[in-house]
Amino acid sequence: MRKIAETPLATAIVIATGALWGIYWLPVRGIAAAGLPGPWGTLAITASALAVLFPFAVAQRHQLARANRVAIVCTALGGAAFALYSVGLVYGRVAIIILLYFLTPVWSTLIARYVLGWRTTRMRLLAIVAGLAGLALMLGADGGPPWPSGVGEWMALAAGVMWSVATTGIRLQSDLRPLPAAFIFAFGASVMVLMIAPFLEPWPGGLRMAGLGKVLGLALVTGGVWWGLSIASLMWATVRLEPARVGLLLMTEVIVGAVSAGILASEHLSPVEITGGALVLCAGILEVWPSRRVAAHR
Repeated sequence: MRKIAETPLATAIVIATGALWGIYWLPVRGIAAAGLPGPWGTLAITASALAVLFPFAVAQRHQLARANRVAIVCTALGGAAFALYSVGLVYGRVAIIILLYFLTPVWSTLIARYVLGWRTTRMRLLAIVAGLAGLALMLGADGGPPWPSGVGEWMALAAGVMWSVATTGIRLQSDLRPLPAAFIFAFGASVMVLMIAPFLEPWPGGLRMAGLGKVLGLALVTGGVWWGLSIASLMWATVRLEPARVGLLLMTEVIVGAVSAGILASEHLSPVEITGGALVLCAGILEVWPSRRVAAHR
């Protein structure tokens, strides 16, 4: 009964988290513009999140020590996925990066079928077809081959796959409390950024004091709000919802991100890209539709 009662709150949290992350590109690009380019800006954000969350992790260190190891690894993997997504926003168009990331219903269904052995319904097979068709349309809209064309797009695609694996593991194994989970999440993200940063951008030679102050301020706010508060809330909600439903509800990020980028950064999608994006969104709806239909007949 408690889990059923918690579902509406968990749903609302995931929707709100998606909307908040729809404007995440603003501080990420703001930090890059202030003088900390590419992955180094994301590292500043995740390091700030670690600093904010560290006291909570220490206070609950005994719970962390007893936590399921698979849950810890999957939570860190989720952070690594978000780190790739965050860096991708600097190197690609916001709407395309978000849509590539949100192919998660396709990957979640494939994982459920071929790794966990769960039954795949006809509707979920249609979701895979719709998602992959949307991917091909988006990436081939300029007449080129239908695969990612830049490092940002490749990172967004990889991030979506990693996030699908992570949310599946979190759902099945996680016993972490929200704040320690957010700390592990930020730790996994920081490790991922440190691994890829030297291959993408050299460390900036120096920042002017004005730029340094802006970077630190943006990093602290972004790390505290996006990577601290919202991720802790998302970790609480994720274990109470099916992975596919989490992916669907987070798609508020697609709408908010595309609209905000169109208005504030003049990044507009072509008709073919919009059609592809619509198919990706349809994939999410089709993937979760069987759960709704079954629930309606209970």
